[in-house]
Amino acid sequence: MIKDNKIWVANNECGEPLLIRPEMANRHGLIAGATGTGKTVTVKVLAESFSDLGVPVFLADVKGDLAGMIKAGEESEDMRERINRFALNEVFSYTAYPSAFWDIYSQSGIPLRTTVSEIGPLLLSRILDLNDLQSDILSIIFRIADDRQLLLIDTKDLKAMLHYVDENSNEFAVEYGKISSSSVGAIVRAIVALETAGGGIFFGEPALNINDWICTDVSGKGMINILDSSSLINNPRLYSTFLLWMMSELFESLPEVGDVSKPKMVFFFDEAHLLFNDAPKPLLDKIEQVVKLIRSKGVGIYFCTQNPRDIPDGVLAQLGNKIEHALRGYTPAEQKAIKAAAESFRANPDFDTYDAITTLGTGEAIVSFLDEEGIPTIVEKGFILPPQSRMGTISDAERDEAVKASLYYNKYAEAYDPDSAFEFLQRKGIADREAAEAMKLEAERLKEEERIAKAEAKEAEKLAKAEEREKAKAEAKAEKEAAKAEEKAKKQKQKAAKQVGSTVAGTVGREVGKQFGKQFGSFGKTLGGNVGASLGRGLLSTLFKN
Repeated sequence: MIKDNKIWVANNECGEPLLIRPEMANRHGLIAGATGTGKTVTVKVLAESFSDLGVPVFLADVKGDLAGMIKAGEESEDMRERINRFALNEVFSYTAYPSAFWDIYSQSGIPLRTTVSEIGPLLLSRILDLNDLQSDILSIIFRIADDRQLLLIDTKDLKAMLHYVDENSNEFAVEYGKISSSSVGAIVRAIVALETAGGGIFFGEPALNINDWICTDVSGKGMINILDSSSLINNPRLYSTFLLWMMSELFESLPEVGDVSKPKMVFFFDEAHLLFNDAPKPLLDKIEQVVKLIRSKGVGIYFCTQNPRDIPDGVLAQLGNKIEHALRGYTPAEQKAIKAAAESFRANPDFDTYDAITTLGTGEAIVSFLDEEGIPTIVEKGFILPPQSRMGTISDAERDEAVKASLYYNKYAEAYDPDSAFEFLQRKGIADREAAEAMKLEAERLKEEERIAKAEAKEAEKLAKAEEREKAKAEAKAEKEAAKAEEKAKKQKQKAAKQVGSTVAGTVGREVGKQFGKQFGSFGKTLGGNVGASLGRGLLSTLFKN
């Protein structure tokens, strides 16, 4: 409720209102207390008041009992008693508040998604529960994707990128360092485990534009965005990381506004201890930095938890508005924690803060808000006002009707898969395989051509050698035939010479013989001719033979 343009949270023991100044509401706050002490009602009262003030609100609904804010409260004996107790008859009215339901699992609200690139390697490492080495490798994967302008939208993009880097690790080792295949395999297994648990649905398009949450309805009331976390809380790392992502996203996207008359938006983080459990130091440092600096962006953050010790000191010191419900100290450690919580308040001389914390009833709290100077006020006992909206949850039909009536249902209901790293690497793989196949075919073609060329060269060489042999053989034959012809010619010459010589010698001898035979008569002439011819032929034959 609003009183004097301030957020009316509770009344003190004297019936005076305890108010949060709107200009101090972005200095953050703490709502703590044991189970069953009234934290949920306090959150509802604060959320309703911020909405009345025109400030959009985000609520993480872990138990499902904040959904009733979309419906007006109902008259009951208990409510009437509380209204009379606070003397609210003139100002109180049962009211429904503009609310939008969101759900990472897309079952009980508008689908809520972000992209792998937007959530970043640090928060994703926390979701996947990676060790330091695996986290470093995941950061390298993101760096390689950025350097090559590859969009990481969903988990299949991230797995495709991991496989690509692993297969080409030698190529990336020089520029980015050695990337262990075993670590890549461990990251892939963690992603598959997240997908199996249903967490993979959180990554995709259309991704949430967180500025869509910074709006009011037609009457000027701030929109109350309720994240159904009843299933999400079963995956504490995903739940806490999502809340951290929202803080980071707001911090990075909103402009600096400095001091404002009222917050631009207020976040309530239930089960806040999950944000810090087992968080590595770099992440704790980031949370503390965001909490410190997001105030200047006009955003207020209120952590809801069972015990203030769940919040790291560096963050706890930034929480100026505190509402502490009852704490139970059954063990020395719990008693020590209560003492520390009591000492964090400015003491009130009228009561002992430690005793007050341990004896508070349901709906009661000790309260300290920041004054106009930003100084915590003295702690007071307070009685939380009743909520104006319905207590408890709503039916599935009412929820479904509200979800589909939202202006953002059409924008976020249907997921789509844009062209991103998976598709690019798939095309690249096909192109690489086709190129490899083409290279293989070309190599085989060249090899075949080489084989054919070698065979042809061998055949040509064989033919050349055969030709040479035939040529040599022909030449030898020619030489032999020439020699034979020469020999024959010689013999024919000799024979001819012999014949000529014989004829000439015979003729000469005969003539000589005849001349010689004339001396002896006709007998001597014939005898002398024959003898002379024989002698002449023999002599000349010998001469011509040589």
